[in-house]
Amino acid sequence: MHATLPLMRTYGFPALRRGRLETLQVNLGYKCNQSCLHCHVNAGPTRTEAMSAEVVADVLAVIALASIKTLDVTGGAPELHPQFRNLVARARELGARVIDRCNLTVLLEPGQADLAAFLAAHRVEVTASLPCYTEELVDRQRGKGVYAKSIEALKQLNALGYGVEGSGLILNLVYNPQGPSLPPPQEALEADYKRVLGERFGVVFNRLLALANMPIQRFGSMLISKGKFNEYMALLHGAHRDENLHAVMCRSLVSVDWQGYLYDCDFNQMLGLPLALPGCKRAQLSDLLGRDGEGNPIAVRDHCYGCTAGQGSSCGGALV
Repeated sequence: MHATLPLMRTYGFPALRRGRLETLQVNLGYKCNQSCLHCHVNAGPTRTEAMSAEVVADVLAVIALASIKTLDVTGGAPELHPQFRNLVARARELGARVIDRCNLTVLLEPGQADLAAFLAAHRVEVTASLPCYTEELVDRQRGKGVYAKSIEALKQLNALGYGVEGSGLILNLVYNPQGPSLPPPQEALEADYKRVLGERFGVVFNRLLALANMPIQRFGSMLISKGKFNEYMALLHGAHRDENLHAVMCRSLVSVDWQGYLYDCDFNQMLGLPLALPGCKRAQLSDLLGRDGEGNPIAVRDHCYGCTAGQGSSCGGALV
């Protein structure tokens, strides 16, 4: 695996400061039933890192005491973590909006037959990865047979009301480019997804989130091995738009790794760039109690251009 952090100081991303904390994005661990080529977490079936029950309890304490509005749960496949359902149920009891970053095929894994029903019962928002609406491109990026399983999982969710107008059960899909290019305009692409998936399979969903691939971990290593890293970084830098800076996710989100350490975003977590809090050598969940870091500087490097290039990119999709 090629390290990309040492290559992230060529352009000098603009300085940013944190706003009010609204979202806690929690990575429960790196175990996943898939090994996608674009994965910035380098997740897969052989990964063993997993959040302890004690750290999960700390997450819930912060949600309660810091009045966190949104819990955004990710991985790996977060649903494979033994504490996933407890965390979701308790967070919902505390009044938090809960988002599950789902790869869809996990709904078909052994022992997960009731997972979709659990998510619906707790009114969890599902943000599901589907990097294209065609079988060839999805299977190329995510593995043979993933597209068919993804469609089956989407039908499960639709049958429970997910994505159906008026149900209140939110189902969003996530698009990633196949290679080192920027996503196409999100609105037009969403219309194509809805048309193709609706006509072919009767599948419906709420929104499409178009995300740029980050030049880190598995995807960044692939770029280096193919001699395309500098070219992709130049593309991101050249497409930067200052108007996207105010809306980037790191201004209102804190990322928590499986050990309970804090970062400005999930990408910084993968690069080992910790969140800075005065008086903290390495900030942990307990350090959020009584303060949320508003006004503190955000750790930035050149990979941050992936969030501000073109229409922008964040966990919520395009910024403009």
